[in-house]
Amino acid sequence: MFPPAPAFTEKNAPDLTGRVYIITGSTSGMGLELARILYLYNAKVYLAAREEGSAIASIKKAEPASKGQLVFLHLDLADLNSVKASAKRFLSSETKLRVLFNNAGYMAADDKKMETMAQGYEKHLGVMCLGPFLFTKLFAPLLEATAADKASLTNEVRVVFVSSLAAEFYYEKENGLGLDLENLDYHRPKSSMDRYGLEVGVWAYGVEFSKRFSGVLGVPVNTGNLRMDLLSQQNFLFRLQVLLMHYHPINGAYTQLFAGMSPEVARLGSYVLPWGRMGQICDDLQRVVKLESEGGVDLARRFWEWSEEQVERYIS
Repeated sequence: MFPPAPAFTEKNAPDLTGRVYIITGSTSGMGLELARILYLYNAKVYLAAREEGSAIASIKKAEPASKGQLVFLHLDLADLNSVKASAKRFLSSETKLRVLFNNAGYMAADDKKMETMAQGYEKHLGVMCLGPFLFTKLFAPLLEATAADKASLTNEVRVVFVSSLAAEFYYEKENGLGLDLENLDYHRPKSSMDRYGLEVGVWAYGVEFSKRFSGVLGVPVNTGNLRMDLLSQQNFLFRLQVLLMHYHPINGAYTQLFAGMSPEVARLGSYVLPWGRMGQICDDLQRVVKLESEGGVDLARRFWEWSEEQVERYIS
């Protein structure tokens, strides 16, 4: 509820000239703040989002001395065809990628209608899980190649998976994960807030990624309670709670900056807490990544493999 002050901020960032980054959902909130910081230190930053709006102009106005580059990359995580096209555009222009920040999120406004993505999956599942999963998979060869370019880059090339405290709040002891692999079509209805519990799937991706790709670190992150645009459509009492108990988005940007750059993170099993410090996921949720023979429920692996089956046709 009351994290310590951030210790890793723009003051800790090195010169980023020549480094390339992607931030999804980067035209507002903490994604926009993170893009500004990276640009301040001369990075080339791709702002991946549905619409550019005034984001790039506002960053350039805030940091006029930067020698970096800002590039808008159209991305709609609610459509796997858009995800593939977006990755293809980037890969046609770049030969390196230092960090992919999977920052974009989604929260349904109410329970009146369960929204779906273009391919028919429930929208939380699509935008929070399958869209970023495909985006990450399409960049995995480039990330591995970037890490292999120099020995010093091992574990410095990263994929940041932005989850939240919801990963722990929505842990379901009966199945070990805040999602039911037998109910991903929601034939057994769940409330929109329960579906938001798919944040735990985002965390699971981060843990599994590090096991599967050479030299590239997957970093799951809890960015803390922040004032974000995706909360603006909630009811009045929820918005009042946000106003009183949530923090400025810059703190989430600092958390991601730590996850993407700090040498403290360069180890398997990292979990980053607000506002940029190492921590552990709750004991119950740690069972998600353990095999049944180890006393776990092995759901992180199974969710990853289920996700691979869903996006297989888009990877070629």
